[in-house]
Amino acid sequence: MDDFDEFYRATHRRLLRQLALVTGDAGEAEDLLQEAYARAVLRWDQVRAFEAPEAWVRRVALNLARDLAKRGRRRIAAFIRHGPPPAVPDLSPDSVDLARALATLPLRQRVAVVLHHVGGLTVEEVAAELGSPAGTVKTLLYRGRAAMARQLGDEEKGRVLHHG
Repeated sequence: MDDFDEFYRATHRRLLRQLALVTGDAGEAEDLLQEAYARAVLRWDQVRAFEAPEAWVRRVALNLARDLAKRGRRRIAAFIRHGPPPAVPDLSPDSVDLARALATLPLRQRVAVVLHHVGGLTVEEVAAELGSPAGTVKTLLYRGRAAMARQLGDEEKGRVLHHG
């Protein structure tokens, strides 16, 4: 099976059934299997040369399942030791609007706005985080705030520009 697509079609259903039975959760099994296939396709020249490429994908998926179970056990142990995490307050309508407006920004603008206005970093600190000159950060902040003000409308403008 030189062709990865052919390999995928021939093995997916069988491996998914096996993993679903191992994990007890079809959705989790699908996620684990997709990650295993993603790793296989990155090394397909090597994996397809194995005597049993399907066994390699299955082993990777099972290792991922084992790692996920270990993380779950550590979370349970931490819960037992420390109790439940503090309650996360519901987002206010303003916070939801702010998150939506932030999501519309290009990534660098969003990072600059969040680090400066939410994280409390100075322009110079944001510049160091981004590896950019302070002037670039000032431009990112100006454009980000302006875009968010347009997104949120005029009555929200003051809140966004001074949110912190």
